[in-house]
Amino acid sequence: MRNSILPFMLVASLAAAPALADWSLDAERSAVTYVTIKAEDVAENNSFQEMQGSIDADGQVTVVMMLDSVETLIPIRNERMREILFKTTDYKEARLTAKIDPKLITDLGVGEIVRITAEGNLTLQSKTQPMTLSMQAAKLNAGTLMVATTKPLLVDAAKFGMSDEVDKLREIAGLDSISDAVPVTFVVTFVDTPAATAQ
Repeated sequence: MRNSILPFMLVASLAAAPALADWSLDAERSAVTYVTIKAEDVAENNSFQEMQGSIDADGQVTVVMMLDSVETLIPIRNERMREILFKTTDYKEARLTAKIDPKLITDLGVGEIVRITAEGNLTLQSKTQPMTLSMQAAKLNAGTLMVATTKPLLVDAAKFGMSDEVDKLREIAGLDSISDAVPVTFVVTFVDTPAATAQ
């Protein structure tokens, strides 16, 4: 009799457990920004206006920035960034990926914050570089998760083979210098998209 009850108890416990869900990035409540340094000590904020992303049930995180949406607050500079630096005719996106323990998300209670360190990769112009991501995640409510950097990602244009493009921008702008390395920060919001229940 006891053996016949065990399968029933197992099924019941699985049904009661919280289902793993996919999370989709809410672009309206997300921001990816970076800071350029020119003429040695002049800092300027830049951002991407369009992005998409997800966290799947296995903890695979993806954030995609659409390079055409770069915003520097100066139209001619936006154009130069698209055409000269990012070459958006050939390269449409930059892709950041990382893998986290999915239990960090499923076990997170509403109002709680958890610090996460994850190894990831940034792909830009068909070149991929490893990145260590230092972040914190907060569960705003049962269906909303906010993730933010606690340390900027340092992206070096030279590692992506883009030093010549940076130098061309410097020449066009008549500047003595533009830094190859830029700090990148993000605050991204994900919303719960539960998997469909099997019939």
